[in-house]
Amino acid sequence: MENLIVNWGYLALFLITALSAFGIPVGSELAMAYGGALASGQIGPHHHFTLALVIIIALAGEMVGSLLGYGFGRFGGRPLVDKVGKYLLLTHRDLDRVEAFLARRGDPFVLVGRLIPLLRSFVSIVAGLAEMALWRFVLFSIVGAAMFTAALSSIGYALGGSWHKAVKDFSDVGYVALALAVIAIALGIYHRIRVLREERATGIAANSTQQSLAADDRGGNPHAP
Repeated sequence: MENLIVNWGYLALFLITALSAFGIPVGSELAMAYGGALASGQIGPHHHFTLALVIIIALAGEMVGSLLGYGFGRFGGRPLVDKVGKYLLLTHRDLDRVEAFLARRGDPFVLVGRLIPLLRSFVSIVAGLAEMALWRFVLFSIVGAAMFTAALSSIGYALGGSWHKAVKDFSDVGYVALALAVIAIALGIYHRIRVLREERATGIAANSTQQSLAADDRGGNPHAP
């Protein structure tokens, strides 16, 4: 990540943040913080970054990726779930829940979701799937993304020459966090598989009941098709 940003500069920062906002978590948080550290002029051979431009470029990448993710969810919609939902452990009932949730708390979800690492990568697609109003999505995305990019870039700027030591310290803690994350993800997948199986079983039972009732109706009515 560091080599990519040093060699490609603002273009790398823009692409990384855009990909992350689109729904591919590629470490935009690290990219923004490192961009801020470079802007301090205390590390690396390249001191051409400025804090203001790091924030602006990162915010631009965030918004481009967010709009692409929103469009992907909005125009893919339920047909997209039909095609790839089984691979992502998603069903139409999940979309119904998401739409109901966003109808109640859509604005805070987008705003707060932009401030939470990892979750922020999926906010755009979820908002698109739920068909959230575009102007509201853009407004709260800009506010949340601006706060997040400014905070991380400023933290990197403040670290300056201490950047590499801070990264090493966080890396040591990161191994523990990674282990906990793997366990949480495994439990989440297991739970989702159980829920999907129960929903499918309920759907099959409901269809069988409807077919039986339809057959009884036809049997009692000789003129029924």
